[in-house]
Amino acid sequence: MPSTRVETARGWLGESRAAFLAAIQQALVETILIPDQDRDIRLTEYDPENLLKSADKSARHTNIEITLFTGRSIEAKRRLYAALVRLLAPFGLTAADIKVVLIEVDRPNWGLNGVPASEIELGFKIDV
Repeated sequence: MPSTRVETARGWLGESRAAFLAAIQQALVETILIPDQDRDIRLTEYDPENLLKSADKSARHTNIEITLFTGRSIEAKRRLYAALVRLLAPFGLTAADIKVVLIEVDRPNWGLNGVPASEIELGFKIDV
């Protein structure tokens, strides 16, 4: 059930937006083992003048913020970071272009279908 927000500068992705988001979904499926149909990724592109970043960052610098249930192992997180770098490389991103922030939320603090997620059978494991 991750909720993923992707932010980057407008212009460089061109017509590759859908493939770019699919690569991020693939990384989530491969590494934290969510079902492929569990999709919630949003892309926001900003005019370059609306971004202030370090001089050593490229024009393709991308922030990926993933809100997810608490419980994934450090090994799963390492796999996720590495998979994002690998799967986004075809879009011209280097490891230095990708910043990932995980926000972990306890299941009682996440509402789904009008109830806490702790009261729902998710259909997949979180403690991977």
